[in-house]
Amino acid sequence: MLASGEAVEKYGLKPMAKLIGWGQGGVDPKIMGVGPVPASRQAMEKAGVSIEDIDLVEANEAFAAQSIAVARELKFDMSKVNVNGGAISLGHPVGCSGARIIVTLLHEMQKRPEAKKGLATLCIGGGQGVATIFEKC
Repeated sequence: MLASGEAVEKYGLKPMAKLIGWGQGGVDPKIMGVGPVPASRQAMEKAGVSIEDIDLVEANEAFAAQSIAVARELKFDMSKVNVNGGAISLGHPVGCSGARIIVTLLHEMQKRPEAKKGLATLCIGGGQGVATIFEKC
């Protein structure tokens, strides 16, 4: 469930994490799979963090070569990426991949005491990408 800070207070909710950065971006459609790169950079800038500050990454794998290109460009520490498997193994549900990777990320952050910040990012057809950064509460 998503809730505003006001709703969290009013109803006494215990949040898992808060959204601290987000981004969207695009690249030439000829290189469509790397849209998460500018989106992730924008999200990190808004959150005031660098890739070294990110403890876990859920990066949607539209296909293997696409995810490798994004990981290399953003210099991901691969021990922190898709720690339970990615979209190739867990699923790439049309229309709700973003929800799937965010839920996976937030639950994994809860399991790991050291995980304070997480990045969820995915590519979208036509060269677009989106990214969100969460901080554990």
